[in-house]
Amino acid sequence: QVQLVESGGGLVQAGGSLRLSCAASGRTLSMYIMGWFRQAPGKEREAVAAISERSLSTYYVDSVKGRFTISRDNAKNTVYLQMNGLKPEDTAVYYCAAKVRRGSRWFGEPYDYWGQGTQVTVSS
Repeated sequence: QVQLVESGGGLVQAGGSLRLSCAASGRTLSMYIMGWFRQAPGKEREAVAAISERSLSTYYVDSVKGRFTISRDNAKNTVYLQMNGLKPEDTAVYYCAAKVRRGSRWFGEPYDYWGQGTQVTVSS
């Protein structure tokens, strides 16, 4: 079992930055692909970014490319999402998730473990 706890969300003005953290306990994160997802009110959950077990590969949804950066520190059992140039449309609850590698689409769902989420609100 892996427990994931997100932090770092908040209210920020458009153009601002936030860094989300996802701390894991229970098992070493180095075994898992890690992803960040978000869900805005009335919308489906969306994969935002993912990072492979040893940080060799990353994935970003087109809408955040060049603005968001996913990283991980396996020694600290923590994954990060640096969000720069935030836009009102980035407003959502952000979740981190962990999965064991399987299938050809390495960053795709399903994920095995999920955090409780952290709210990010970007004002215009």
